[in-house]
Amino acid sequence: MPAAELFEINPRFNIAPSQPILAVTQVGENRSLGLFDWGLIPSWSKDATGIINARAETLDEKPSFSESFQRRRCLIPADGFYEWQKRGKSRQPYFFQLQDEEPFAFAGLWDQWQNNGRTSSTCAIITTRPNELLAEIHDRMPAILDPDNYDEWLDNRTPASELKGMLLPFPAAAMNGYPVSSEVNSPKVDNETLVQPIQPEPEAQPSLF
Repeated sequence: MPAAELFEINPRFNIAPSQPILAVTQVGENRSLGLFDWGLIPSWSKDATGIINARAETLDEKPSFSESFQRRRCLIPADGFYEWQKRGKSRQPYFFQLQDEEPFAFAGLWDQWQNNGRTSSTCAIITTRPNELLAEIHDRMPAILDPDNYDEWLDNRTPASELKGMLLPFPAAAMNGYPVSSEVNSPKVDNETLVQPIQPEPEAQPSLF
C-alpha cells in the first residue's frame, strides 16, 4: 500500500474523536492506507460535527451513513480499544484486546467533506451489540471483522445482506479485558501506561444517613 510511505506511523494509546486515525480504503481495485479524522461528516452536510460511531443495525437507513455503507467502507486497524463501565457517579475505563494480542480491524465507513476549499477525509467506527465479555461493561462494542471478510468488506460488489452479516459481536472467548487508569479520560495523556492493568477502587456504597 504505497500511501503508507507518505507519512510516519507512530504508536498511539489514546485517540480522541476528531483526531486522525489510520484506515484502509479501496476505490475500484486500488487499495490504500491513509489518515482520516475520526468523526464522519457526510459530504452533503453543512455541519462540521463528526459522528464517531455508526450503529450496524441502521446503516442502510440513516442518511448520514447509507451512501457510505454502499460505496465507502474501510478497515480501521487497531490492537485494542477502551470502553467505560458506569460505577455510581463515576466511570471505570477498561482496555480490550484479542487473546493473542494481535492487531485486528474495525469495520468502518468514510467520506470526504469540503469547506472553504479544504477537503477533509473523515471516518466512523461501526458498532454492534456486545459479546458476553463486553456486556458486563457496556451495551455496545466496535464491530471487529473476521480477517476472512476483509476483501469482501472493501469490495463494492458485496451485497448489503452479506455485509451486515459480518457485523456480529466478535467471539468473547477470543478476547480479554481489564480495568485501566482513568488517565485515559484525558486526550493529553497518550503513552503505554494507559494499557497497563490496575486494581480498580471498590464501588462506593450509598449512605443511609
